[in-house]
Amino acid sequence: MLIIIHSETNKSNIVQNLGRPEYSYYFVLKEFRPVLERLGQVIEVSNPDELVDRLYVDCQRRGEACIFLSFSPPHRTPMHYACPTIPVFAWEFSTIPTDTWHDEPRHDWRVVLAASGAAITHSSFTVKAVRDAMGADYPVSAIPAPVWDRFSGRRQGLDQKPRAEQVTLNLRGLLIDSRTLDLRPYGPEALRDGQAVVFDGPVRDCQLVLDGVIYTSVFNPYDGRKNWQDMLSAFCTTFRDTPDATLVLKLTHHDIADALNDMLHHLYKNQSYRCRIVLIHGFLADADYERLVEATSYVVNSSFGEGQCLPLMEFMSCGKPAIAPCNTAMADYIDSENSFIVDSTDELTAWPHDPRAAYRTLRYITNWDSLCSAYKASFDVAWNDEARYARMSVHAVNKLEQFCSQAGTEQRLREFFTTVLARETTPA
Repeated sequence: MLIIIHSETNKSNIVQNLGRPEYSYYFVLKEFRPVLERLGQVIEVSNPDELVDRLYVDCQRRGEACIFLSFSPPHRTPMHYACPTIPVFAWEFSTIPTDTWHDEPRHDWRVVLAASGAAITHSSFTVKAVRDAMGADYPVSAIPAPVWDRFSGRRQGLDQKPRAEQVTLNLRGLLIDSRTLDLRPYGPEALRDGQAVVFDGPVRDCQLVLDGVIYTSVFNPYDGRKNWQDMLSAFCTTFRDTPDATLVLKLTHHDIADALNDMLHHLYKNQSYRCRIVLIHGFLADADYERLVEATSYVVNSSFGEGQCLPLMEFMSCGKPAIAPCNTAMADYIDSENSFIVDSTDELTAWPHDPRAAYRTLRYITNWDSLCSAYKASFDVAWNDEARYARMSVHAVNKLEQFCSQAGTEQRLREFFTTVLARETTPA
């Protein structure tokens, strides 16, 4: 079987696309590729209009099965190929788009999903949203990115203690530490004083030493779903008098200046506090990323919903318990045995790419008090109950193995391809 794969973001443009809409599809494609290679020959194309049907016709001549996996949301998935085309997409809202705008029928995802005849998404939550629109028997499969093997393997050499002890990381980029930062330039305009940090200066080598109970989150600060404002304010409030608590925010975006100004303004507003806030933007070599994972006590998520959340899955695969909501895709792997669950309530919102901003779906608002309680309870476990921490760590590894191991992904893909290809060969 020939498996053609494509993402609009690829290795040639990932640097300039980092943080832009749909950029994370490339990372999902990269995680899927080793498993797909067990099932057939894989060809990644950068120009599908030129190559997909040409490759498909060649396969037909040889009598070989061929399928095209478009790692993109349905409204960016082509519908005009002769080759069977399957969208592989993440989604974190209660309904899929069923309206159209700008004279583009693909904005109504039902049109694309009907044309493809099947789809792959990454959670049971999204499967339900698709079937609510397409019918209970629509062939859509929940297959998350198979990150567990790679990150669980890293876990073997890591210290699994609940607290960091002088863990040193090297970074090439920008490092902002609340303990050495003058926040006066980020206050209200009338009160600003001092010298602001230069965000667009030359790249520098930095060193970070972490100690105590470390909370880590990796996200794009321009992504409105991530709700870093609550994460930050709840942390500063809960640990106002706790110098042993550190929040590390690893920021992913190609142009960080505006976001950092906004985040530092929020740090200014949340003064005063004895806890530590560290913002990282730049390149961490694999060894230093592993040290960040090793130093981390808890991985944190306070988002309004997730299509799967690769960083959360990666840290938990390494045995790091979470502070996170149990909703959307996270409900497939977050539970009370591996996480401190943050309560949430639903709220009307718009599909993110809808220019009308019409309320057609739901997102899930984090309960701020519950987030504070999760911080407090997790800190107490890290200091006073290492046995419970160890159990949570083991359960995180086991739960993520069930959810996103390569073996599980291979089995689900085999079953999915069997269904799709059988349909293609069945006479009308």
